[in-house]
Amino acid sequence: MSVVLVTGASAGFGKAICQKLIADGFSVIGTARRLDKLQELQKELGDKFLPLQLDVTDLTAIEALPGKIPPSFQPIDILINNAGLALGLEPANEVPFQYWDTMVHTNILGLIKLTHTLLPEMVKRNHGYIINLGSIAGTYPYKGGNVYGATKAFVRQFSLNLRTDLLGKKIRVTNIEPGLCGGTEFSNVRFGDDKKAAEVYTGVDFVTAGDIANTISWLISMPEHFNVNSIEIMPTAQAPAGMSVAKNM
Repeated sequence: MSVVLVTGASAGFGKAICQKLIADGFSVIGTARRLDKLQELQKELGDKFLPLQLDVTDLTAIEALPGKIPPSFQPIDILINNAGLALGLEPANEVPFQYWDTMVHTNILGLIKLTHTLLPEMVKRNHGYIINLGSIAGTYPYKGGNVYGATKAFVRQFSLNLRTDLLGKKIRVTNIEPGLCGGTEFSNVRFGDDKKAAEVYTGVDFVTAGDIANTISWLISMPEHFNVNSIEIMPTAQAPAGMSVAKNM
């Protein structure tokens, strides 16, 4: 059975993806910074789940990752670049630069480094699937989205360019672009305030981590000749709101 590597596997989308794919019969390598959370997940999922501590901002650790994977979890057939974050919602002139730096290192550099590390083996085998977790923020700008939205726009374009470079190879690439998703730590991390995070989802029937996991399960289940370049997912309660105009400036 195929082996899947999922980053950001300790909570939210990553955890739900691991749970779903183990149920589907895959062997799953879950990486995250919080090893204790991964070990708890292993107790739930069993021996088909391999927990590995990894901070995707540590490019040297990413290079060393393949050497830490036992033969029973090789080769890796599917890479799910899920690790990512947003920090703050301040306007660009007020946001701490460290927030931008962290988002770029996590959402862009970590993602491309891991892809660059694992892709050659997929090409050699002429088999593989790379699924990137983007966001509708990469398409639709909103106040305070500044660098977070820019990082997700990068992920979208990187995914499309991977498809172009891999034309003629049996390697699929998909960018998943979720909208408002609740039941994860995304807003808790963004605001550093659980009460403020909860307010984002109050009164909204939002998309869940399970919905994203089910989407990935479906994508993987499709035949090798079938590639979804990108898939945009919003709750029914959310839609692009249109352009805004500031009057009497």
